[in-house]
Amino acid sequence: MLSKNDVKNIKSLEHKKFRAEKGLFVAEGHKTVLELLDRFSCILLIATQNWLDSNKKISAERIEAVSADELKHASLLRNPQDVLAIFRIPKKEAKLSEIAQSNLVLALDDVQDPGNLGTIIRLADWFGIKDVFCSKATADIYNPKAVQATMGALSRVSVHYTDLKQSIKELSYDIPVYGTFLEGEIIYDARLSANGVIIMGNEGNGITPEIKQSVTHKLYIPNWPQGAPTSESLNVAIATAIVCSEFRRRKL
Repeated sequence: MLSKNDVKNIKSLEHKKFRAEKGLFVAEGHKTVLELLDRFSCILLIATQNWLDSNKKISAERIEAVSADELKHASLLRNPQDVLAIFRIPKKEAKLSEIAQSNLVLALDDVQDPGNLGTIIRLADWFGIKDVFCSKATADIYNPKAVQATMGALSRVSVHYTDLKQSIKELSYDIPVYGTFLEGEIIYDARLSANGVIIMGNEGNGITPEIKQSVTHKLYIPNWPQGAPTSESLNVAIATAIVCSEFRRRKL
């Protein structure tokens, strides 16, 4: 049976302060929960009996069958689905300089919107980028909106929070650092490496001046036709999709 304390605990995890204190996060929905069960430790799973009957092989420390009304009361979503789970936040340690030596890595410089962040993690998963490094001012990947937007990609993409400026300074001189700018080289003409760091900046301000100094290859995504009046900029998640797609296209 789901207690008032259970519901209070779930609701508290909507806030970063309590996620950090408890080391827990919430995920909701069939696909997201099933994917995360393969990677993360689940301390509580609540679901309708129909959902549990259809997913009998799941494993969690505690499983509770609830009515649709009870699930709606506990859910953080406007339109709850059939399952909600609480997972432990894993402790990860990784160095950008080591991973970027032989892999393509995304680095997010103060991306603020949880939906954009979650979508970028989903894009990284699609394009085979296994590690995403975030500045400490970037939105929390364990924010419920961000988790929801990943659609389970968190089970395959590792997200690391770091002093991004310092981490980039520690890169070997031969590791390319890419960033998108209005004054950059057109991405379709630029030489792109199979490894290195792709930096995506804040939604309103782009890449911070401190990080910009470390960018070795400035890339520009041109509008069409070039020079025509157009929107001021692209959404950061859409820009990430275009950039990652072009990097991977070169390997086909």
